[in-house]
Amino acid sequence: MSVAARRAAVAAAPCGALTAIDLTWIEGEIEQWSRFGRLCGERIIDRRRRVVMLRPGGLFALVSWASNAFGTVDSRIAIACAVGIGEAFATLPFVRPGGRRLLRLHRWSRVARALRAIDAGEAVGVDPCAAAPDHWRHVHNRMAAGCAPRRFSIARHRAWLQRRRILE
Repeated sequence: MSVAARRAAVAAAPCGALTAIDLTWIEGEIEQWSRFGRLCGERIIDRRRRVVMLRPGGLFALVSWASNAFGTVDSRIAIACAVGIGEAFATLPFVRPGGRRLLRLHRWSRVARALRAIDAGEAVGVDPCAAAPDHWRHVHNRMAAGCAPRRFSIARHRAWLQRRRILE
């Protein structure tokens, strides 16, 4: 299936094809938020909980943080691509059905570095949703190895856009 045909299928995707992300915000206890992603819908359950939806193929970042009386218990970030019906995916906490994982990190020091990598891309004018999926895999692999990832520059972004255009 060509990229153009895949995009047309995404635009016409039925509600069942959407990826749903459950977000909870209980100040100082459980905080989950979407750092980026092109949301196509939202359902508010109550003051503390909501569900956001994305179309297949959309990149998103989910940040999760939890604490108790003794401090931070857990912090995570996942950058993934929403999947369509019939596509292979990995399960992710709070994401239905799941997604193609590009980056997944634990511990606040690594999460903060990943957030800085997102901010650095935005600082040069690149929307994180439009960045090359390979860049997020690169960030994951470099951080997992204890190394600093390379910055996502405008030149790299242009190369990604040209590669994507050729593949269409």
